[in-house]
Amino acid sequence: MKIFDLFKCLLGIVTLAAAMASPASAAERGTAAEAEAMVKKAVAYLKTNGKAKAAEEFTSGTSFKDRDLYISYYEMGGTVIAHGANAKLVGKNLIGLKDPEGRLFIQMIVDVAKNKGKGWTDIYKFRDPLTDKLAEKVIYVERVDDTWIGVGVYK
Repeated sequence: MKIFDLFKCLLGIVTLAAAMASPASAAERGTAAEAEAMVKKAVAYLKTNGKAKAAEEFTSGTSFKDRDLYISYYEMGGTVIAHGANAKLVGKNLIGLKDPEGRLFIQMIVDVAKNKGKGWTDIYKFRDPLTDKLAEKVIYVERVDDTWIGVGVYK
């Protein structure tokens, strides 16, 4: 192998390793507009298909998962009905859950749903499914009867 060919090969390996080690790019992230659109689609799906079918699709299906976007579906009291990133949360009451800075973020989401009907929360920290690390997040939420559906975006 010639020195130039060896250099090209090494350069390719270094470039690939750097790309794999870098954080997720903006193109791999969902946008605020996409989060809102997914919530609206999920609300329509829930109203058409009912709570049980919607919960199954939101948690285990593929229609409501896109990069780092996924559905969170909760009762107003804080019990998880469906969770697109962690099925182990289903059935658990998380109303008292705090982020590392002490924010009661599920309560914050419930407050937006109860008081405004829909809208964006303040920033809190949560596990980013693309990096598996804590990251700043906001969530768009819409109230549906005594439940809420939300999709968050990571900062």
